[in-house]
Amino acid sequence: MISRIDLRGDTLPEGGALRDLLPRAEFDVEAALEKVRPICEDVHHRGTAALIDYAQKFDGVTLAQVRVPVEAIDAALEELDPAVRAALEESIRRARVVHRAQRRTEHTTQVVPGGTVTEKWVPVERVGLYAPGGRSVYPSSVVMNVVPAQEAGVESIALASPPQAEFGGLPHPTILAACALLGVYEVYAAGGAQAVAMFAYGTTGPDGCPPANMVTGPGNIWVAAAKRYFTGKIGIDTEAGPTEIAVLADYTADPVHVAADLISQAEHDPLAAAVLVTDSAELAAAVEKELEPQVAATKHVEDRIKPALAGRQSAIVLVDSLEDGLKVVDAYGAEHLEVQTADAAAWAARVRNAGAVFVGPWSPVSLGDYCAGSNHVLPTGGCACHSSGLSVQSFLRGIHIVDYTRDALAEVTHHVVTLAEAEDLPAHGAALKARFGWKVPQA
Repeated sequence: MISRIDLRGDTLPEGGALRDLLPRAEFDVEAALEKVRPICEDVHHRGTAALIDYAQKFDGVTLAQVRVPVEAIDAALEELDPAVRAALEESIRRARVVHRAQRRTEHTTQVVPGGTVTEKWVPVERVGLYAPGGRSVYPSSVVMNVVPAQEAGVESIALASPPQAEFGGLPHPTILAACALLGVYEVYAAGGAQAVAMFAYGTTGPDGCPPANMVTGPGNIWVAAAKRYFTGKIGIDTEAGPTEIAVLADYTADPVHVAADLISQAEHDPLAAAVLVTDSAELAAAVEKELEPQVAATKHVEDRIKPALAGRQSAIVLVDSLEDGLKVVDAYGAEHLEVQTADAAAWAARVRNAGAVFVGPWSPVSLGDYCAGSNHVLPTGGCACHSSGLSVQSFLRGIHIVDYTRDALAEVTHHVVTLAEAEDLPAHGAALKARFGWKVPQA
């Protein structure tokens, strides 16, 4: 059901050589880029008409309009299962607690007497948020995108989610209900690359969508490719690929827990990655044995879980020691990393590369997906080695405000002039000399 990679007995290679030994899903955004290019440009030129055509082509629905009526959003909340509503409200509350604490404050540094640099944080003006609607429906992704944007102070928030034939061309009602709970009433029935193009270019008319400064949210390869296409025109969070879980575990881990957690990510998608890294051959064998009955007892077995666990992106990786295991998980850079070892907190503190780290047996990834308070929009495909998950900071821009007096400028002018001339940019120095009668003030 799941393969093994045995890295015991030899010194682990470094850097890219180690990464090349580890399982990873094939996710060719560059190839998809050429397929989304004409879709994006069609939306650019035809706007809402193109969105309606793509809804028919890709989603099998005929739309009268792309923007979701406010009445439909309110109705979705009224009809929402009370237990689901309570769970979403608690998820929102916990996410706000965490994300509100992330907001940065303005700070002024006095560099010299009379010379200050202030860094202030300004939210982007408008963001377009994407909530997937393919194999599964993710109201939790609505929460994870909207809450940090709101806590950052973004004034204009719009959300797109694919139209569903089952619901008359509207996005899934649970998505709409989550929007209502969060106070987001600008919602569009648009999916895939065309939704990203709608936010990037904007569309006109009574059903139109003003262009956004930034687009965030997970999606399929077409969404990721569209984000790459528009990088530079709009801000993006990340090119999210298939979801991943890595578990660093030793002999103290419960194989029932580990197997359940691997399955929990495998049920997302046949390309989802489930990786166990352990120095315990006994645990590896026990997890392999435990996977069989747990998989058999759950849902989405043939179309998602079995292909995901059997795919090249999933494996049990055997190492000589937890030190080697730590090197492996840092090289892998998982979206989600669980640490199930003796003294788990100490090992977790040493992890450098992960989208989010879950410590010990009582902090499973599923908790983070919904109600830990953390954000579940995280870097995939090894991007955790250089990128962060979605946060309030994602929606803020730092601006430096430079304020020097005449005397403070005079004191440093000779250095500026010297450096400008060293770079063969004399006009840079002249801009200062002009303020002092074309003479360099004495230091």
